[in-house]
Amino acid sequence: MTARDFLWCALNLMLDDEEELAGLCPTCRERAMEERCAACGVPLALAEGCVNAGFDEAHFLSLKRGEAVD
Repeated sequence: MTARDFLWCALNLMLDDEEELAGLCPTCRERAMEERCAACGVPLALAEGCVNAGFDEAHFLSLKRGEAVD
């Protein structure tokens, strides 16, 4: 397969996913778009270990605003 063929396949897979989502009601669409565990289906936001305990959100937001780092 050429790079063009791979791109065509990837694009059509994305379009198929969008078509499937378009056929759902807003509640089901939101649930379908949640990241879930591939094995058990539990939303990853609820799974243990999904939060980086070392992440400093205040520091991140200050960097995002372009403030100088101390």
